Amino acid sequence: MSSSSSHSPSALPALTLAALGVVYGDIGTSPLYALKEVFHAGHVEPTPDNVLGVLSLIFWTMTVIVSLKYVLLILRADNNGEGGLIAMLALATHAVRERPQLRQALLAVGMFGTAIFYGDGVITPAISVLSAVEGLEVASERLHPFVVPITLVVLTGLFAVQRFGTADIGRFFGPVTLAWFIVLVVLGLPHVVRNPSVLVALNPAYAIGFWVEHKLVAFLALGAVVLCVTGGEALYADLGHFGKRPIRIAWYGLVMPALVVNYFGQGALLLADPAAIENPFYLLAPQWARLPLVFLATAATVIASQALITAAFSVTKQAIQMGLLPRMHIKHTSVKDTGQIYVPFVNWGLYVFIVLAVALFGSSSRLASAYGIAVTLDMTITTVMTFFVIRYGWRYPLWLCLAATGFFFVIDVAFFASNMLKLVVGGWFPLAIGFGMFTLMTTWRRGRALVAERLRDDAIDLEGFLEAVFMSPPKRVQGTAVFLSAEQGLTPSALMHNLKHNKVLHEYNLFVSVQHHDVPWIGFDKRVSVHPLGHDCWQVVLHFGFKNDPDVPEALQALKGRGVPLDDMDTSYFLSRDVVIPTLTQGTQGMVMWREKLFASMHRNASAAADFLNLPANRIVELGSKVEI
Repeated sequence: MSSSSSHSPSALPALTLAALGVVYGDIGTSPLYALKEVFHAGHVEPTPDNVLGVLSLIFWTMTVIVSLKYVLLILRADNNGEGGLIAMLALATHAVRERPQLRQALLAVGMFGTAIFYGDGVITPAISVLSAVEGLEVASERLHPFVVPITLVVLTGLFAVQRFGTADIGRFFGPVTLAWFIVLVVLGLPHVVRNPSVLVALNPAYAIGFWVEHKLVAFLALGAVVLCVTGGEALYADLGHFGKRPIRIAWYGLVMPALVVNYFGQGALLLADPAAIENPFYLLAPQWARLPLVFLATAATVIASQALITAAFSVTKQAIQMGLLPRMHIKHTSVKDTGQIYVPFVNWGLYVFIVLAVALFGSSSRLASAYGIAVTLDMTITTVMTFFVIRYGWRYPLWLCLAATGFFFVIDVAFFASNMLKLVVGGWFPLAIGFGMFTLMTTWRRGRALVAERLRDDAIDLEGFLEAVFMSPPKRVQGTAVFLSAEQGLTPSALMHNLKHNKVLHEYNLFVSVQHHDVPWIGFDKRVSVHPLGHDCWQVVLHFGFKNDPDVPEALQALKGRGVPLDDMDTSYFLSRDVVIPTLTQGTQGMVMWREKLFASMHRNASAAADFLNLPANRIVELGSKVEI
């Protein structure tokens, strides 16, 4: 069932208002810098014909990429009601599960898209908050030296409060963003009314004419035009929180009209005064309103940044459960909403790189050169994934799939190619972050496969081992032992160590394996499968989706009434803590030494499996072992 169907009609207005704050914060703040950067970065003179051509490009970019691609097409590709690149990756790889080579290629592409998202997550808060605070320069040139320090103070405060959660302040996101979109209209409409001829830019002929007349310059300008749709990915990523209808109503009913009015208001201002290109957004406002507008814009950009930080936490959690990243400490900041989480490592990692970006680039214009690559690359990857979902998952005809996604693919590639021209002047920054994350992901995934392979080589079949043990049974002690094992059917090393050193076996024994699946949610009715092994021993497999919280004790409660005793105070959890040893001899099946050492370090610093699986701290027995890769 899709999310949209799970919300009652009475909740629709509240969900639509909430979607404004979470989904549209990023794209809603793009008028702060998008039009200005087209003329700054594209070497375009603000002549009347150029202004109308650029406005037409912006309008039709929003129409094609957001209204048609994301709102009409991509929102349909929900994974049990969930959206986002991880959900799309799971859908696409599941759709081609019978083609293993294609599945591996798609997994690599999806992993790279997820890695690039972190680069976007650094640039978005930096450019959004910095562009808002730069309004101080418009209010008074004497305030210029304070722009970067104030930006850093705002960002520091934003990241410092993450550990407390956003449940309390989150309820203000929607109303503040609603006020922001109303102000966008109030600022732009008077200028459009004074110069209604600007509306001719709604005709796509002006965009085409601009392209035909300028060619190379128009191609360069695409790298800045795409800034008007940054945040488009959020429509799909937040599908699970709000559903299709609230997202679509908010876009067509308020967000797009407000953006169009503001952009065309800026265009009308430029037609009257080309010198206003220095900062057309703030110059829309009268002198007395500019300082209050700076405060509102800063609040709006903080909300946009908050939405992206929250998304980074959510993506990280999903990537961990899909085996793409090592376990990290995840703190739940709300007892009501399981989606409210805080990941300290991600929080402060983002903060360090955002501070570095602000200090390194120093202005929104310089940051704009770093912005588009990550956004357009993710958009292109999403389009590619969509093709495989609708072709192999939905079984649509090939010609229809090529037509539906090929059109958007050509546009995405054009925007990406234009942004690649900015690689040297700043585009390298988010790409460097993305490649770094991709290296970590691929190293972690490959390292886990090598560890699992080595453990399988050294492991003993569980049923055969138990059969041998009970030929001369050890002493049985009271209580239930839960042995955690990475793979079902294999003897956990913790069991062998326990028998070797303690020479006892519990009265009841559960051999539990945890499996994560490429669906967002798995209900309690499908959470547990159990197979009796005799002698009061059971093989248990627990199933979790990539958005479920893996809680082993809670999941095991489903065994009550099925002949398995589970007294909380009489149950112990046994698990092995493997120490990975990189080997000096490198076989064809391993990794190069630096990657083996990197994996060993990631494995050593990963948060404890006991915490990740929510095991009770006072009933855990950990037994160590070494694994060479």
